[in-house]
Amino acid sequence: MLLVKNGRVVDPATKTDEILDLLLDGEHIAEVASAGKIPANGSEILDATGMIVAPGFIDIHAHLREPGQENSETIETGTRSAARGGFTAVCCMPNTKPVNDNASVTRFIVDRAKSSASVRVWPIGAASVGSKGEAIAEIAAMKQAGAVAVSDDGKPIATAKLARQVMDYCRSLDIPVIEHAEDVSLAAGAVMREGVTSTRLGLAGMPAAAESVCVARDVQLADLTGARLHVAHLSAKGSLEQVLAAKQRGLRVTCEVTPHHFTLIDEDVQYDSRYKMNPPLAAREDREALLAGLADGTVDAIATDHAPHEPALKDVEFDRAPFGILGFETALALSLEQLVHSGRIPLMRLVELFTAGPARVLGIERQLTKGQPADVTIFSTDHAWTYRVGESPSKSRNSPFDKRTFRGAAIATIVGGRVVYKK
Repeated sequence: MLLVKNGRVVDPATKTDEILDLLLDGEHIAEVASAGKIPANGSEILDATGMIVAPGFIDIHAHLREPGQENSETIETGTRSAARGGFTAVCCMPNTKPVNDNASVTRFIVDRAKSSASVRVWPIGAASVGSKGEAIAEIAAMKQAGAVAVSDDGKPIATAKLARQVMDYCRSLDIPVIEHAEDVSLAAGAVMREGVTSTRLGLAGMPAAAESVCVARDVQLADLTGARLHVAHLSAKGSLEQVLAAKQRGLRVTCEVTPHHFTLIDEDVQYDSRYKMNPPLAAREDREALLAGLADGTVDAIATDHAPHEPALKDVEFDRAPFGILGFETALALSLEQLVHSGRIPLMRLVELFTAGPARVLGIERQLTKGQPADVTIFSTDHAWTYRVGESPSKSRNSPFDKRTFRGAAIATIVGGRVVYKK
């Protein structure tokens, strides 16, 4: 039994914002009551005075690299990093080696997570066999083995015909299709966003339309099939406008935004592969649109797209380096800095973007009420600290935010009633 005392409980699902105590009994929440009303009765006590107590954060988009790329990350190291960031559950993308395109790989991930993960690991299966875009993967079998969604992340579902088939199938299974929206013909050879900075650096750029053209295709297919479509790491103003229009028409279309896309822009890019990600850092007007979408409710979730790469892969010329940066440990701090401390959104909305929002995308509940899973994120909005990537449990070091100072951090992460991280 664990008693979390005197914390400010902020729970968007129940619209709660008050000082409460939580009693956690193993995997579930046993009681929620006014501060001081729950007797300790020998329970372990965690004093959350001055802290925010929120439902456990969910990261709907991450790469744990296991199986096959364990030099960059493992389920064990990645989830330790996630716990430090306040995440109690992470959804891992299928671009492993081998690709998670069948139930045996899904089961491997689930079993490895049971033995070595600090937080819950929810696999995302591939949409197509080998993520090659040729034939539909064994989606029903993967769902039965524990997959919560499908995606060919790292690239889009290759053709409109295949995307339609995947959406039809996933509608009958009631799981979301998560799309890495990119027109590969427009993006071919590009390593950053097209613009003045790409020209100055002499780097091949992709237009914003490379993303929004694919979003337009998929929104129309979602309309055709009635499927649940989730647009991953949305970065372009045009894409956001299409998601908003789809929502207004009643389509089951959702989207996520990453902290690096609402913090940095293409003008920040240096000839340094830590600034190379896909989608690339976008224009100033795109960032402003993302900030507006986060505030007005168009954006459903903040996701990290945690993409570790071992130094040997990343410490090369910009053109040759793989896309992606670390995300778990800086996501909350960047979100507080850019969204809450700046006055753009209230704290309740921030918590929603990490909890009830991603839960809705997955079709589950996330709230701090009796009987719910005992997954809790406790954080401070004021704790001053400096991110030092060399101290991360992750096996990789590819972050543009190394040595950045922040105000606000995860203080404790509780999964299934067990404290898996405490600052």
